[in-house]
Amino acid sequence: MTLLLGAFLIGHALVHLTYLSPAPPRTADGPEWPFEMADSWLVTGAGLDPALVRTIGTAMVLTTVVLLVAAGLATFGWLVPAEWWSALVVGGAVASAMTLAMFFQPMIVVGLVIDAALLWAALLAGWTPTVASP
Repeated sequence: MTLLLGAFLIGHALVHLTYLSPAPPRTADGPEWPFEMADSWLVTGAGLDPALVRTIGTAMVLTTVVLLVAAGLATFGWLVPAEWWSALVVGGAVASAMTLAMFFQPMIVVGLVIDAALLWAALLAGWTPTVASP
């Protein structure tokens, strides 16, 4: 179970990198690409400069990736102390939720649900991974 959780945290982190990659070609029947920073409500609704929103979004994505990958590694007890797990999960889930909220599309609701579950596990349930000693 610990292996799956660590892999899941790392996978959730890496999905955020799609915000930094170009959108794939649109197909006639395919869904709209949900990871587009230019479509942010901050640009269209609040009138902020798209370059500023992209810079903030890039920083948020990188923060999310670093924190959640570190949490995944802490789950295994690799390179990052397991004692840091809760703080890394909380920081990563908050950064992820903020990123997803900044660039909200209906398809990414699943990501917000994942972030809520991670916050619940780390804060309310007080769960921490059990790392086997070497």
